[in-house]
Amino acid sequence: MRRLLPVPEGPADGGPETESDIDLEEAYAYPAHIVAAGRPWLRANMVTSLDGAAQAGDGLSAGLSSPADKRIFGVLRGLADVVIVGASTVRAEGYRPPQPKPAYAPARVAAGRNPVPVIAIVSRSLALDLTAPLFTEAVVPTVVLTGPDADPERLAAARKAADVIIAGAPGTSGVDPGAAVDALAARGWTRMLTEGGPHLLGQLLESGRLDELCLALSPQLAGGTATRMTVASPAVPAAGGGTPAGTPAGAPVGTPTVSPIGSDGKLPQSMELHTLLEEDGFLFARYVRNINS
Repeated sequence: MRRLLPVPEGPADGGPETESDIDLEEAYAYPAHIVAAGRPWLRANMVTSLDGAAQAGDGLSAGLSSPADKRIFGVLRGLADVVIVGASTVRAEGYRPPQPKPAYAPARVAAGRNPVPVIAIVSRSLALDLTAPLFTEAVVPTVVLTGPDADPERLAAARKAADVIIAGAPGTSGVDPGAAVDALAARGWTRMLTEGGPHLLGQLLESGRLDELCLALSPQLAGGTATRMTVASPAVPAAGGGTPAGTPAGAPVGTPTVSPIGSDGKLPQSMELHTLLEEDGFLFARYVRNINS
């Protein structure tokens, strides 16, 4: 692995920087002043092909990954308090509970943190396999974030297997991503990491709560109709059953729509390139916003 940005100065002996000189924990450290202030910092970790696909041909992200991508994946989890992930990604990728790693667990426990990051699943429907290892074998209880309109029976079942948080104001529908971030931060889990998928990342982006993107660019052209890294949220129907915003003019009632990107002034969101690494043709970029605010 080599560092492209910031331009490396080289080791003390004056020779070229080597892989052993690149401290990934330092390269991906959460902003110190944000952590010290107890403020949440939400980063996303995603991999895409050169033409923007967030999934390989089998619908999973593994086909776009690499050994270096997996190393960075491990570092980001090792640094995080909580990993936020959508229920569909949990099902598709076969999520399992994180296990304590010798490189991280002792220092985390010594600092009063959990030995592993908490997995927080975002699910409006609560269509979850509560007998899966993610719930039955977790080192720390798995969290489920759902909305105020969750099905009562599924909600009761989820509360027996997980730590459930209602993320949204009474009378609203679905999971409010901003409320979800605030609820997790209120528990002291301020170093936040989301691994998607694209729908959840789109919701977090639209909410204005995404502070950082760790992007792995795979040297592949996927072609086809693969999903992008972010997908816009479905439009909310207008009060009284009217036409949702974003419906094409003249379209019949019931035409699928998405929220108009940028209509709330939060998008597009400008980011600054903080770090750029390379290995075997893969680029690993860390983009941040407001890092000095």
